[in-house]
Amino acid sequence: MSQNQLEGNGFLQIAINMHQGNQTTISEFILLGLSNKVEQQKVLFMLFLGMYLVTVIGNGLIMLAISLDSYLHTPMYLFLANLSFGDISSISTSVPKMLMNIQTKSQSISYESCITQMYFSIVFVVIDNFLLGVMAYDRFVAICHPLNYTTIMQPRTCALLTVIPWVLSNVVALTHTLMLSRLTFCDSNILPHFFCDLAPLLKLSCSDTTVNELVLFVMGLSVITFPFVLILFSYIHIVKAVLRISSTEGKWKAFSTCGSHLTVVLLFYGTIVGVYFFPASTHPDDRDKIGAILFTVVTPMMNPFIYSLRNKDMKGVLQKLINKKRFLL
Repeated sequence: MSQNQLEGNGFLQIAINMHQGNQTTISEFILLGLSNKVEQQKVLFMLFLGMYLVTVIGNGLIMLAISLDSYLHTPMYLFLANLSFGDISSISTSVPKMLMNIQTKSQSISYESCITQMYFSIVFVVIDNFLLGVMAYDRFVAICHPLNYTTIMQPRTCALLTVIPWVLSNVVALTHTLMLSRLTFCDSNILPHFFCDLAPLLKLSCSDTTVNELVLFVMGLSVITFPFVLILFSYIHIVKAVLRISSTEGKWKAFSTCGSHLTVVLLFYGTIVGVYFFPASTHPDDRDKIGAILFTVVTPMMNPFIYSLRNKDMKGVLQKLINKKRFLL
């Protein structure tokens, strides 16, 4: 476990201790999940189990390929390995507990487990957002300043660009967790969700959540805006640089180096726009569930396919791994 995660666990214990000093009467929550119909729960169990296994195996193969092949020991693939680790961790914070609840027919989760689950779900969704910005900057340097790439993207710079997103994501999660720990939960402990997400927890509290909601809005807007501006800046300059290339083959090669990343960016921010910026025709709780499923389940599952299918280097390394496994068998 990384140093940031160890520190996060320490801060979580502080938040839990703060909760124990409050007058909260709730010691556990009831997660209603995605459906209360038995026949639908069986389908959901198989569906989400399959999606979880695909995500873990797909992202795990990417991390394995990057670690074993020295050709992929470059900044771009370092960031991709971190993104894959974040995707595995993101889906692992919510789906295993949901599957266990369906299997055991128990919907309860303790306050301590709930706040821990919320903390790490925030960390890993935010880290994906920051890493997409870092990866866009890496492609900007590679295409717009190719001769200075190794000078700019030195090991120390890459380490900072890897560590800083993890630190910032833990700061964001810690802020929300500490503020949530100050709230009181009185009577109702029923969460209309499949895991402990921040928004439904705020709705459940009987305290004044105005400050929490304001902080959620400001920090959420900042977390989305800063990486998105960096991505927009990077791709504007990338497009300008590519258009100055005279040969069609050169233009295609330049665009193909960032095609996978651009696809993931469109998926990630397209999800944000589709879920949170268009008027909701359904109940707000349903929109929270849809957003959570897309960010914590669907996007992590799609990323390995996007990078393995659109990235020639990654396809080659994965093919070697598969052929080697077949040879050993």
